Amino acid sequence: MDEWSASLAGEKHLAPSTIRSYQGDVRLFTEFLIDARYGWGTACEEAFGTHPVAVAHEWNTLPHLQDYEGDPEARPFTREELQRFLDYADDQVARAVKSKRKGALAAYRDATLFKVIYGWGLRRTETSKLDVVDFGRNPKAPQFGRYGTLNVRYGKAKKGQPPRRRNVLSVMDWAVEAVTDYVENVRPRFGFPDHPALWITERGGRLQPGSINDRFEAYRDALKLSKDLVPHSIRHAYVTHLTEDGIDRRFIQQQVGHDCDSSTAIYTHVSDDFMNTALSKALAPAFAGV
Repeated sequence: MDEWSASLAGEKHLAPSTIRSYQGDVRLFTEFLIDARYGWGTACEEAFGTHPVAVAHEWNTLPHLQDYEGDPEARPFTREELQRFLDYADDQVARAVKSKRKGALAAYRDATLFKVIYGWGLRRTETSKLDVVDFGRNPKAPQFGRYGTLNVRYGKAKKGQPPRRRNVLSVMDWAVEAVTDYVENVRPRFGFPDHPALWITERGGRLQPGSINDRFEAYRDALKLSKDLVPHSIRHAYVTHLTEDGIDRRFIQQQVGHDCDSSTAIYTHVSDDFMNTALSKALAPAFAGV
């Protein structure tokens, strides 16, 4: 148990939360084996001449000491960084079209994909699994047409459960305009009208998360942005920017699919300007009339 746990950390470089999850699986399995109600102890004695014992204990497994164990370097895009990133993605489309080189459709697809990640606060895998039919109308926002809501069918699953579904309401008109243009004018040019995927490759397959990573890193590095920025940083930026814009925290929590507000709080890294403004508003009543 000790050597296996050490290899997970030292050789595979897994996150503490992942290691603890694996150790928890071992603990649950051994507890099942040694539970007298199931009779495995007796069966093992008869078959192997020995009986199973617990191997995962408090002293050789990782305790859960804090709610958040993510990389402390992880952060969202600033507004300026995100604008530069999205502008650069659009520029690659223009350059490909102007030079008449192969890849213009893929560049347009990926530029739209990054806008959708931000516009609906999605995870990378959620984005890759979207189908065209996942968009729908929102009677409360008729201005968005058939793109008023997005049905995320492959949300992050809880352990041992299927993917969690959620509906995300459209809130950014420019993002709706971008995906509308892509679906109606660009995607058909890939030549696979019967394929259900929103993001398709030039060979007719579904775009995979790894390809999203590759394009993201190419653009990030070309702009010389911090390597701490990853595709998930765009989702973090969605939460942070909506918070700065005064959107209700509970609404944001539902949009991104968090069970509790503490998870949403982890995603939020509001800017200094926002903090200064919020502090001024908080202190204003105390200094009224001074």
